[in-house]
Amino acid sequence: MELREHIDELMPRARADLADLVAIRSVADPRQFPPAECERAANWVVDNFAQVGFTGLGLHETSDGSKAVFGVRPGTDPSAPTVLLYAHYDVQPPLDEKAWRTPPFELTTVNGRWYGRGAADCKGNIVMHLTALRALGPDVPVNLKLIVEGSEEQGTGGLEDFVTRNPDLLRADAILVCDTGNAAVGLPAATVTLRGLVNVVVEVQSLGGELHSGMFGGAAPDALAALIQILSTLRDRAGNTTIAGLENEQTWLGAPYPPIQFRADAGLIDEARLLGDGTVSDMIWARPAVTVLGIDCPPVVGSAAAIQPLARARLNLRVPPGTDAVKAQDALIAQLHAAAPWGVRVSVTPEALGQPFEARTGGPAYEALASAMRTAYGREMTTLGQGGSIPLCNVFADTYPDAEIVLMGVEEPQALIHAPNESVAPSEIADLALAEALFLQRYRR
Repeated sequence: MELREHIDELMPRARADLADLVAIRSVADPRQFPPAECERAANWVVDNFAQVGFTGLGLHETSDGSKAVFGVRPGTDPSAPTVLLYAHYDVQPPLDEKAWRTPPFELTTVNGRWYGRGAADCKGNIVMHLTALRALGPDVPVNLKLIVEGSEEQGTGGLEDFVTRNPDLLRADAILVCDTGNAAVGLPAATVTLRGLVNVVVEVQSLGGELHSGMFGGAAPDALAALIQILSTLRDRAGNTTIAGLENEQTWLGAPYPPIQFRADAGLIDEARLLGDGTVSDMIWARPAVTVLGIDCPPVVGSAAAIQPLARARLNLRVPPGTDAVKAQDALIAQLHAAAPWGVRVSVTPEALGQPFEARTGGPAYEALASAMRTAYGREMTTLGQGGSIPLCNVFADTYPDAEIVLMGVEEPQALIHAPNESVAPSEIADLALAEALFLQRYRR
C-alpha cells in the first residue's frame, strides 16, 4: 500500500489519539492544574510509542520536576544514521475559557479544523510522529530515539538541563524538533532561525502610599504615569523597537511574509497599521521586538481618585540571530533606568533569558527533508524564521555540534497557538506524517 493511502486510512485513529491527548489538562503549573495530569500525558506517550516499536521507554524526572519520556527503536539498517524525534506534551493554560468557542480540553471539529488546547502546540506533533511510524510499520531503516518533554511551555529548563547531564543518551545525527510549522496550510517549510528572548519585570515607586489626586495631584509624582513614560521610550512612532545599543535595521533574506497574509493571520482591524520601517519578515524574524506583557495597576472598575505610589510591568524582548541576549538584556535594563522621570525609583528584575538560534542547512538531513516535503506537498519546501524562542535548540547545537537540527511541525498561523481557540488542520498532520515517513526512508549520511 502507498504511504499516502495508508496515512489517509490512519487519520481517524490520528483524530482519536489527539482527542485523548487534548482531554488531558497537561499544564505544567501546579498552581493551575494538578501535576497528575502531566503524568497522565507522559504515560499516554509511553503506551502509544511502545505500540510502534520503541523500547526502553520510561519517565525521566528533570531538574524542574517535570517528566521527560525517552525511548529507542533500532533501525533495520545497523549502519544507518540516528534520528532523534522531539515534541512536548505540556500545553499552555487555556486563558479565558469564555473566549473559547469550543471546550478547550475537548477536541471539536469546526469547519474542517480540529479545535482544542494543544491540538497544534504540541500534541498535534506527537500524533504526527505516531501516524508516520504507524504508516511505516516495521520498515524504518534509520535508528530512532524519542524525547517528549513536559515543561516546554513553562520555560523552566528541565529538558535543557537533562540534555547537558545525559549527552550520550540523546546523541543523534539529525534532530527533528517538531514544535514549529508551515508558512500556511499546504505551504511546507522548515524553520531555520529563532529569536531569543529576554523577560524582565520593571517596578517604579514614587511615594510611600496612595495620595488624594485632588489634594496632591500636579506636584506629587505618579508612579503609573512615570512607568508609561518609561515604556514609551521602547518604541518610536512608527513602532520600531528603540533600545539604545540594540541594532534595529536588520533585514530578512529568506522567503517573505506577504503583508496581506500577515494582516489576515494576525487579525488586524482595518484601521490598524503594520509596525516598523521594515518588511513584515524583517520585523518579526530579523529585528528586536519589545512587548508589554502585563501591567500591575488599579483596574478601571473600582479605581479611586488617588495618585499611584507603585506600578509594575512585565516586558518581553525578542532578540534576533546575531544579537547576544545578555547584551540585549543589559541594554534594556539600562534604558529602563535612564528613561525614569521625576527621580522615581526604578528596579528591574530579570526573569528569563534565551539566546537566538540559527540552524545549519545544506546537509544530508535537510536535503532528505526537502525531497520528502516536495513529494508530500507537491511543491518546494521554503525556509522561515520564527519570532518565538526554543532555548532547547541552542542546547542541542552546543551539545551535538555535528548534528543537523531541523525545526518543523503542524503549526501555522491559523492555529492560534497560545491563544484561545487553538486548532490544527488535519491535512497538516497527514501531509507532515507523510513527509516524516519519507524522510525516515530517504535520510542517509
